[in-house]
Amino acid sequence: MSLELSSLSDGELAALTLGGRDAAFAEIMRRHREPVYRLVRAHVGDADEAFDLVQECFAAAYRALGRYDPARPMRAWLSTIALNKSRDWGRKRWVRRLFDSTGILDDEATRVADERAPPDRIATDRQELARATRAITVLPTALKEPLILRTIEGLSQAETAQALGISEKAVETRLRRARERLSRVLADDASGAA
Repeated sequence: MSLELSSLSDGELAALTLGGRDAAFAEIMRRHREPVYRLVRAHVGDADEAFDLVQECFAAAYRALGRYDPARPMRAWLSTIALNKSRDWGRKRWVRRLFDSTGILDDEATRVADERAPPDRIATDRQELARATRAITVLPTALKEPLILRTIEGLSQAETAQALGISEKAVETRLRRARERLSRVLADDASGAA
């Protein structure tokens, strides 16, 4: 008799994975890959880098599955992993830029790709989306992460607080500040383009 994996809860899938059923983890990935991708993409601002980081997130989740608490939402747990991987990526990128700007590393393979506009920016909708995405990526991490989790990923205030390890009031405060800062960045960007 075979189980219909799509009908099982995330906790049941985690238990089956720990029991050796890799197909159960494939179902977890199928359920959560899009939200994890959107979270990472919004955090790092680069589609190719986001794709690679999502793979790293799920590999890390698989290795850490024994520490997953089934009472906690899988999405919040995966969001925490994704945020940590995104933060690590940002630190590595900063170090690369530092070395590149000082001329210590001159190998072309170590250079960080420049942020060229994607070809699909011709459409107005996509231009606005790209502009908003860029504006989000320049926000400080403490403001960016609650904004992404609540606004883009739709996590509740409690889930966001849990994923970030802060209080719900801190989430509310950071969201307000993030929206204010984002409005200013977008307004400055619009006035600079005019």
